[in-house]
Amino acid sequence: MHQFKRVFQSLLSALLMSAVLGCAGNTQRETSGYSVDDSWITSKIKAAFVEDKTLDAPEINIETYKGAVQLSGVVSDLVDVEHAATVALGVKGVTSVENNIQVK
Repeated sequence: MHQFKRVFQSLLSALLMSAVLGCAGNTQRETSGYSVDDSWITSKIKAAFVEDKTLDAPEINIETYKGAVQLSGVVSDLVDVEHAATVALGVKGVTSVENNIQVK
């Protein structure tokens, strides 16, 4: 009986460890996925800024976290502040834009 109890405890421990390790693996993949998606979004916004001939955006910084974009930096006029946010919102995957761009 004592041997059965020991085998049962070992199997239960192994089962719990595999469940914990399995969950940890899923969390890492999701984190990596967000990182790749965020990098892609940032790149697409930068490309959209370059392609937009009406936007003077060489000093705009872009940060993305889980689809939420933060714009910062300086531009020459208020029109560029608003237009930068509009362009960023038009990029696929962007969920929100926090616009901290200043007019110099």
